[in-house]
Amino acid sequence: MMWVEDWTPNAACKSAQPDQLFVRGAEQNKAKQLCAGCPVRTECLAEALDNQIEWGVWGGMTERERRALLRRRPTASWRTVLETAREQSAGVPAGRAAAV
Repeated sequence: MMWVEDWTPNAACKSAQPDQLFVRGAEQNKAKQLCAGCPVRTECLAEALDNQIEWGVWGGMTERERRALLRRRPTASWRTVLETAREQSAGVPAGRAAAV
């Protein structure tokens, strides 16, 4: 799968009310369900991590879950990390999918 630069038009949440994604507690699980089948979930998550977005559910992760990742790898380019992981899981040699 190729990385989608302009991912927002393809997001599963594009027609959702913002209040559905910026919730607390158990309501976050409902918001995460919206992300479950999203075709651009990875791009959304990379955006939130690389820009250290503090609020809301992005890419199926809560702010607490994202903070934990950021603490483990504070200087990572999350786009690179997630893009490489996606390529490896699809069996595409690293760097090849971007060139296709």
